[in-house]
Amino acid sequence: MKVHHLRNATLVIETQRQVILVDPMLSKKGTSAPFTLFRFKPRKNPLVDLPANAYDILEKVTHCLITHLHPDHIDDEGVAFLKERNIPVVCSALDVAKLKKKGLNVTETLEYGETKDYLGGSISGVKAVHGYGFVKHIAGNVMGYHLALPDEKSIYISSDTVYTEHVDKALKQYKPDITVLAAGMAQLDFGKPLLMNSDDLVKFVQNSPKHVFANHMESLNHCPNTRADLKKLLNKHGLLEKVDIPNDGDFVSY
Repeated sequence: MKVHHLRNATLVIETQRQVILVDPMLSKKGTSAPFTLFRFKPRKNPLVDLPANAYDILEKVTHCLITHLHPDHIDDEGVAFLKERNIPVVCSALDVAKLKKKGLNVTETLEYGETKDYLGGSISGVKAVHGYGFVKHIAGNVMGYHLALPDEKSIYISSDTVYTEHVDKALKQYKPDITVLAAGMAQLDFGKPLLMNSDDLVKFVQNSPKHVFANHMESLNHCPNTRADLKKLLNKHGLLEKVDIPNDGDFVSY
């Protein structure tokens, strides 16, 4: 299995049989409004363009998983890409109506805690909580996924979440070979962080059974945690060797 990091939370899982796109944010640099105006510098999003090799990788895509409807996970360009190719989409049962209204080919939906047959293996929905305190109610619902395909490493895409009992259970129950961690520490102009703080990032890595793939950094103006910051934090706790922190356009073979 190869896991390609394109930008932010957009990744591609390349297996022997399928190429699965996750959360396509495909817009050009600086085409969307900032997510914060005061807490962090109000730069337009995305902060960077897609890497040059992204389009070659995207041409191979056969399936798609969408964790939630925020524009940094599925934007207009992502919708257009999926519609043009009629890519089969998996999403949360809470999001299916809105995605079908956009014209997407939703072929499977999941409730939190539900497991279904998928591509000869299985896919499970894991509840994600997008923030601490009241901000989680504003952020809305998010679905994480555990994917177990034949003759491949299992992978848990935790998506935009803080560390909760749902995340803890997924790590311990599924024992995934690869865990995907949103490590950007996103914050709005008000309220507590939308993603895991440093203590929870460390806990997630410590409790991940094997490999961790860190993303959601250096692409949006409300995500202050950089790759260098994350490496420093992990090194402090003796966890750096356990975590892959790819640059945009890189892939990791598992």
